[in-house]
Amino acid sequence: MFVNIAEFPPIKPGKEEEFKEWFAWSNGVFEGFDGFVSRSLLKSTKEEEKYIAILEFESEGAFMAMHMSKEHQEARAKVDPLFEGSPTPHFYEVISIRRPGA
Repeated sequence: MFVNIAEFPPIKPGKEEEFKEWFAWSNGVFEGFDGFVSRSLLKSTKEEEKYIAILEFESEGAFMAMHMSKEHQEARAKVDPLFEGSPTPHFYEVISIRRPGA
């Protein structure tokens, strides 16, 4: 499994709810891609308004197909004006995973 963790930059004042709405909408866009596993939005409990997304795909190739798509470009164009900066991506390959009942 391949994981992308995106650290979002600060959200412009007054745009936090719009950002959360965009995230919910964009889940529907990204889950339609082959190899999609899950996508989560996390908010820091220690720092105000710090958000991170965790995106899981079956493989790096499946993730890159989504990442290079027209749909991804359109989703980014909708959210970029809400940020003060650009997201910082981090990429990981899952080495070990434990799920209940496994």
